[in-house]
Amino acid sequence: MQKKHKIRKVLITGITGSGGSYLADYIVQNHSSVKIHGISRWHSTTSNHNLENSADCVEVHECDLMDFSAVFSVLKSVQPDTIFHLASHANVRASFTNPLAVMRNNIEGTANILEAIRLAEIDPVVQLCSTSEVYGQVFPEEVPIKETQALRPSSPYAVSKVTQDLLGYTYFRSYGMKIIRTRMFAYLNPRRADLFATSFARQIARIEAGMQKELVHGNLDSVRTLIDVRDAMEAYWVAALHCEPGEAYNIGGSFTVSVGQFLEMLKTKAKKKIRSRVEKCLLRPADVTLQLPDVSKFLAATGWKPKHDIHSSIDLLLNYWRTRVRNERYS
Repeated sequence: MQKKHKIRKVLITGITGSGGSYLADYIVQNHSSVKIHGISRWHSTTSNHNLENSADCVEVHECDLMDFSAVFSVLKSVQPDTIFHLASHANVRASFTNPLAVMRNNIEGTANILEAIRLAEIDPVVQLCSTSEVYGQVFPEEVPIKETQALRPSSPYAVSKVTQDLLGYTYFRSYGMKIIRTRMFAYLNPRRADLFATSFARQIARIEAGMQKELVHGNLDSVRTLIDVRDAMEAYWVAALHCEPGEAYNIGGSFTVSVGQFLEMLKTKAKKKIRSRVEKCLLRPADVTLQLPDVSKFLAATGWKPKHDIHSSIDLLLNYWRTRVRNERYS
């Protein structure tokens, strides 16, 4: 497939976060000639280990997206030809506790990026990395979910992502900016502990190590179509190469399972018998229970296909957390 865009210098917002660091790893491993810049909050102290595999190949700029002058300065200096906007407060359950902070951070930070691009007079391809949470709770007859599905957000976090999405479309229409909106469905990401799958793997590793007695969980009835984080980051890359500015694209895997069924799959790979129970504080005030994507538009545009099966993804999750827990015990 012919490339529509040549990528030479990228800027990744939230590069020390779970998704941004995996994207940096992917680019380092597969596109070594590309110069990688990243934005990380100057007061972020907990996630630098995420970038340890690629730190020598990345230039990180300390910058809070809430500070417009800092954002403008970085963009004017770096002059990227491609921007992957991943930075976000992304904990859905926590957004019910801190709704104003989550919405302000995600919306204003995105507005600052778009305004800084406009005023710096640069013309990068901008990929707004959004989420399937924008669709909210859909009805059974509305799955698989297409990009034309009504946006009915079910959490303050989802509201912020809908606003990001619409901001991107507005700047495309109003200023001709090359903005691509991708809506990622559930992906397995070992570095993000608040995701259900990662939380399960972490707790299993702790139980195996004798540091925890039982696994606690929230709603197990939600149904998800899962994708490996390594495939998800490659999908972001090919989206920037091939997708049309102004358009929205669903990205997701092909393995569909309930949260409870996924937990049982993890238990079969555990080295000890795992007891589990529901913890009320882990239940959301409003949940999204059907997350099944129609990704035909994205596949037609890019020719992309996932490479990792569910067993490889589960092994990645468990081995990552077994290593982390072992290091915690002896640190």
